[in-house]
Amino acid sequence: MDTISTNNAKQSKLNSTSLFSNRATNYVKYRPSYPAIAIQTILAGLGKPSSLITADIGAGTGIASRLLAEHGLRVVSIEPNYSMREAAEPHPFIEYSNATAEQTKLSDNSVDLVTCFQAFHWFQPTPTLKEFRRILKPSGRLALIWNQWVAENDFFTEFKRLIFEALPSDAPRGKQSKAMNPLWSSPNFRGIRCHKFMHRHELDLPGLIGYAQSKSFIPQAGDTQQKLVSNLQNLHAQWADDRSMVSLLYCTTVYLADPCTAKLNLSKLVPPSLLGKWRKLNQKTIEPL
Repeated sequence: MDTISTNNAKQSKLNSTSLFSNRATNYVKYRPSYPAIAIQTILAGLGKPSSLITADIGAGTGIASRLLAEHGLRVVSIEPNYSMREAAEPHPFIEYSNATAEQTKLSDNSVDLVTCFQAFHWFQPTPTLKEFRRILKPSGRLALIWNQWVAENDFFTEFKRLIFEALPSDAPRGKQSKAMNPLWSSPNFRGIRCHKFMHRHELDLPGLIGYAQSKSFIPQAGDTQQKLVSNLQNLHAQWADDRSMVSLLYCTTVYLADPCTAKLNLSKLVPPSLLGKWRKLNQKTIEPL
């Protein structure tokens, strides 16, 4: 995200904590979850889940926090947006906290795992990574996860076109594709590795419309919103199966990293050929946030 324009970085800082305030209901109902194998990969080798403490940063309505808690982890869900926290389903192993990625309010070396599901691109990367290193135990792990659209058929092509057509011209785009750049050169983390898993998100008509309206910059009222709803109704009627369902294919990308025990300049340890390979692998369809 260091390569994002100054205007977009400022816009992210100004809007990210309140951007989803009027979208929480659709977010909790219609946003996709994450495949079980992705959660298993994040936890592999960390120890007995019931002994682990996780900080889930930018937790939103707790979609991923609940997946972690269901494995027995104690989860501190960091979410600065009041509406999103209020929409989250309570869980005995989850504590929701009004804090930010840059200032989590957690103690030094207090958590075994830091996770960011579909959220890291909203943060200020340099202070965020420093904060993550501060709160992680030396034996801990950082996990950055994104669901990314995969273009597979004409339904997806038309759905994507309708979404982008409804976005205002000043909506930030491409943030996810650049979000990992600061981690590669961070002195706070090492041993970066990547895992990818495919999964489907099935939606009925209310789900398709609700999912679209959970996107951060999609209008919630007015002519553009009404046109989008009408177009989605037509798209669903054209593509729905005999169960009245359509589906989107996702690639869930999981990046794992270990905290550095000494300050290193990882940019010297990552050859340009590896960075180029990573960028090539990640030329997927960018999803509006």
